[in-house]
Amino acid sequence: MHRFRLWAPNAGKVSVQIAGQMYPLQQHDGGWWEADVEAARPGMDYAYFLDDENLALPDPRSPWQPSGVHGPSRLLDHAAFPWTDAAWEAPPLSAAILYELHIGAFTPEGTLDAAQTKLDYLRDLGITHVELMPVNAFPGIQGWGYDGVDLFAPHEPYGSPDALKRFVDACHARSLAVLLDVVYNHLGPDGNYLAKFGPYFTTAHHTPWGDAVNFEDRGSCESRRFFCDNALLWLRDYHFDGLRLDAVHAYSDRSAINFMEQLATEVRGLEAHTGRSYVVIAESDLNDPRLVTALEAGGYGMDAQWSDDFHHALFAVLTGDRGGYYSDFGSLADLAKSIREVFVYDGRYSPYRDRIHGRPVPNLPASRFLGYSQNHDQVGNRAKGDSLSSIVTSGRAKIAAALVLTAPFVPMLFQGEEWAASSPFQFFTNHNPELGKLVSAGRRKEFAAFGWNPADIPDPQSPATFQRSKLNWDERSQPPHAAMLDWYRRLIALRRSTPGLTDPDLAHTHVRFNEDDHWLVMERGSVTIAFSLAPQPIQLEVQPGSTIALGSSPEIQINNNSLTLPPDTVAVLTSE
Repeated sequence: MHRFRLWAPNAGKVSVQIAGQMYPLQQHDGGWWEADVEAARPGMDYAYFLDDENLALPDPRSPWQPSGVHGPSRLLDHAAFPWTDAAWEAPPLSAAILYELHIGAFTPEGTLDAAQTKLDYLRDLGITHVELMPVNAFPGIQGWGYDGVDLFAPHEPYGSPDALKRFVDACHARSLAVLLDVVYNHLGPDGNYLAKFGPYFTTAHHTPWGDAVNFEDRGSCESRRFFCDNALLWLRDYHFDGLRLDAVHAYSDRSAINFMEQLATEVRGLEAHTGRSYVVIAESDLNDPRLVTALEAGGYGMDAQWSDDFHHALFAVLTGDRGGYYSDFGSLADLAKSIREVFVYDGRYSPYRDRIHGRPVPNLPASRFLGYSQNHDQVGNRAKGDSLSSIVTSGRAKIAAALVLTAPFVPMLFQGEEWAASSPFQFFTNHNPELGKLVSAGRRKEFAAFGWNPADIPDPQSPATFQRSKLNWDERSQPPHAAMLDWYRRLIALRRSTPGLTDPDLAHTHVRFNEDDHWLVMERGSVTIAFSLAPQPIQLEVQPGSTIALGSSPEIQINNNSLTLPPDTVAVLTSE
């Protein structure tokens, strides 16, 4: 027997069809409908019918969509999976080195089972946390996953729900924590049936994706419950160790208790029940430290957030790019401030935004912020999806890696960056023909505004765009990729073995620089990181007794407390 429960306050009649039979649901308070179906068993397909419409609808909380987002739902018994991770305990986020990956592009096969075969590599590299881009069901075969519509069901082309559990279980067996990217600021347009059931969206706010998710309007109690239950499902039933919340700055919520506060509170409650620790990481461009301030201190209770100012400051310095939001960055002073104070724009006027932006970070640990030189957004949202290593010299790419892995923040890598992968990460979709044409045209128009030839923009709908974005694992052992991979391995090993590099107190990080001479030095305990972007060799004073722990060029030398740095090089020194 299975009890079907559906929140459908918009409906006057609800039925569920299973095994060729139709069963009416009974209406209850609060817009809920219920029916006990004796014949229903796990593995059976079902669909809902509202009022007198002859339209089979998937369950808004469908646990499994084996036939895609327009097909029937399938019953699933989460308790039946044979987990082997009872003794698993995730390492703290403050000790983490994250690795963001896309299941479809991570391996040639593009499946969860295939991704399992690369877990030993990630463990040996020194990764502690694997972060998956969204894996909930979205339309088509390939896509980034941010247009998902069945939020409780894994994307079938990646594998079944059990395949996702096998992946998480295999990660835990290798001492790898697993985080999942979830999207609660919007749903995709294709296969999004939620509005037929109830007020999941509100016309009170408009977003680039249409009506906003209903976090504050009439009916928002159950809408918020839907998204909180989704978050808890991934942590409880799939054993994920944490979540990354996409673009929380796009949440439209003026409630006295913000949705993020509610979610953080409920996650803490789940911790108390399961005895496991979880983390919730927000993506936000608000530069508002209240997101990562504890609930008890009046904050939103997120454990950490992506910190784009560090990325933008580093990227602009290394590449010289001043387009779009990079126009707000470009100086070593900005980079130094991002290292010492997290936000470059902390109540400062932003020319790009033409307004005051952000607020200062109070006495918060640096481990509340993630640092990176690349991620899916910053690579994939470029016109051609080109990675940093394809834009700058090898020396500058090594500078970026050194800063990310020695800075005070929790470092995050994006798939393949550690070996300077030749494959781009482009924007790819597999929408129906009508929507696909709109997406392709929109992409061309977007970059034409920046002076790009529309013919040079990869078509998101083309299968070739997706194929180009897949990693080529064979090149890891080939030059120059092998040298970059060795550089990352040594940096990761250094970070994990050196207490000063995991010190979260920003007051213990000191930065000096010379804008005109193009060098910057960061000191963290007994470790000094120095890099030069000057067109000719330069000399810097270092502490007596300093030795080179890592150098990006054999021409880096120390003589009489003087460090010689050739152009586009970085040295990691130790005084111990």
